[in-house]
Amino acid sequence: MRTTSRLALTGIATVAALTLAACGGSGGGSDSAAGGDGKTMKLALNQNEEHPSFIALEAFGEELSEATDGRWDIEVYPNATLGAQDETIQLVSDGGVDLSIVSAPQLENLNKDFVIFSLPTVFDSVESQMAVINDPAVVGDVYGSLEESHSFSVIGGITQGARSFYVKDGPVETPADLEGKKIRVQESPVFIAMIEALGASPTPMAYGEVYTGLQSGVIDGAENNEVSYFTQKHFEVAPYFSYTNHLVGADFLIANTGVLDSMTEEDRAAFDEAWQNTADNHTQLWGEATEKAITDAEAGGATFNEVDAQAFTDALSPLIDQFVTSDSQRALYDAIAAATE
Repeated sequence: MRTTSRLALTGIATVAALTLAACGGSGGGSDSAAGGDGKTMKLALNQNEEHPSFIALEAFGEELSEATDGRWDIEVYPNATLGAQDETIQLVSDGGVDLSIVSAPQLENLNKDFVIFSLPTVFDSVESQMAVINDPAVVGDVYGSLEESHSFSVIGGITQGARSFYVKDGPVETPADLEGKKIRVQESPVFIAMIEALGASPTPMAYGEVYTGLQSGVIDGAENNEVSYFTQKHFEVAPYFSYTNHLVGADFLIANTGVLDSMTEEDRAAFDEAWQNTADNHTQLWGEATEKAITDAEAGGATFNEVDAQAFTDALSPLIDQFVTSDSQRALYDAIAAATE
């Protein structure tokens, strides 16, 4: 198993090289894996080497290599070395990159059914999310929906953890405590509507700008999980973290369909089994990282408080009918609801 954590690669040069390497070979690298010979697959990740996702994905490659006698391996490229998520989606589609971890909002641009995974109140915990997010009986159709149109498959999901609000002046206990506050959001219709439903002012902003935005007063707060809250040092400038747990975010592993098709039946079974173990391992690592983040943030002066959970559920539930509008979306939403009862 090899990683590129210390390689001095530039995103533009690497993306260009990978794309050129993909040209002339159909099916996303199937030439190098012809006859089931295998290959070392490139996996794009936007997190650093200390993040639970990187650690779990390293183990994914090690398990796969062992199970296939070294025929298949995974080289993890952290820190967005291969580009932003929207760029790596295109690279996986073209075959310049074999695998990538991308968030649910990125896939919404290709199939609006993926909006279900970003809606508040769909999952009430990481446990309920993970009970269905890798279950083919529930998510198989939507995961396979991009194979023909974009030449990649969604293999499965890992958690981003439950997201909650944190503000400069607090604590937040009910939606009324957010009224009028400028809250940073991802540039997504769901996230914007969510903040508006709570009476706050949504402020789309790049993730890397949140600290200075809080520090300068451009925004009054943001929403994210405890791990990001601590690792990005947001607790230093927004010390009130309130457990709204308004949604549980998801990341997805996507894989070039041609590469998957080049695997023998046995190797594909090994790949799928290793992924399921990876998802379970990631969930455990996430729990441990969350506990550590809370302890360390509290030591740095942050406070964590419970909220009126029902008040937030009542305010956010109407978003389901607002965004679940097609028959396929309703079917997926109902299947998830039934599986998490």
